[in-house]
Amino acid sequence: MSLIDVDAVSKAFLIPSVHRQTIREHLLGLLEPRRFQRLQVLDAVSFEVQRGEALGIMGRNGSGKSTLLKIVCGVYLPDQGRVSTHAAITPVLELGVGWNPELDAVDNVLLIGSVMGLSLAQIRRSMEEILAFAELERFANLKLKHYSSGMSERLGYAVAFKAVREVLVLDEIFAVGDAGFKMRCEKRYRELRAGGHTAIIVSHDPRVIATFCDRALLLDGGRIAYEGTAREVADRYVSMLTHPAPDAADTRSASS
Repeated sequence: MSLIDVDAVSKAFLIPSVHRQTIREHLLGLLEPRRFQRLQVLDAVSFEVQRGEALGIMGRNGSGKSTLLKIVCGVYLPDQGRVSTHAAITPVLELGVGWNPELDAVDNVLLIGSVMGLSLAQIRRSMEEILAFAELERFANLKLKHYSSGMSERLGYAVAFKAVREVLVLDEIFAVGDAGFKMRCEKRYRELRAGGHTAIIVSHDPRVIATFCDRALLLDGGRIAYEGTAREVADRYVSMLTHPAPDAADTRSASS
C-alpha cells in the first residue's frame, strides 16, 4: 500500500499583469481594476510514494517542485485532483517560518518542536543534542533576531530532524551550512532511512538525488516529463540544463 497518492493534481496562481512600483502608479491604479494573469504551476501531476522508499523530485526553477511539496504537506490545496496521505508527514520546507525573533534559541526550539509534534519533555531531553547538531550551544540564550539566516536554518533543520515522523519531506536539505553541517545532515538522513522512514527530496543537485533517492520524477512546465531511477532522472536533468530544447520562436526562426 502506498503512503502518499497524488492523483491528477493541478494548481494555478493569479499574478498581477501590471507592476506598480511608484506611489503615483499605485494611486492612479486605484481608479482602475487590477488585472491578473493565470499562471499554471502544476498540471495534472500524478504519482505514488511507497512505504520505505525515497522519492526525488527535480526540475528547473519555476517547474512546480516547491508548490507540489506544499500541496503534499497540506500547506496549499490543489485546484483540481487530490492527495491522499496514509502516514504522518514531517515537512522540512521554509524553516524560518514560525520563529519568534524576540525569543532565544531554547524558547524557539520549545515552541517549534511542540508544533512539530514533540512533547515538552521530549524537547527538553533533546535540547542539548539539537543545539549541538546546529553548532549553536554558545548562542542558546541569544535572541533569534540577532541570528544570521544560516544560523536560523541550521537550528530549524536540527529541530526537524529530531521531530521526524513516518514521512520526511525535504526541500534542498543538503544545501544549508558548511561542509561539517552537511555531513551531519547526510548522516542523520541515512540513519532515518535505515530505520525505515519514507522520504521525498527536492533538489537541484544531481548527486543528492542519485545518492539519496531510489526513484525520481523530473518536472518541466508543471508536468512530469520523466520518471525513472534516481540516476536516470539526475542524468536527464543535467541533459535538460546543458542541451535545452529550442522554444517555438527559435524553431520558427531557424526554419525561415
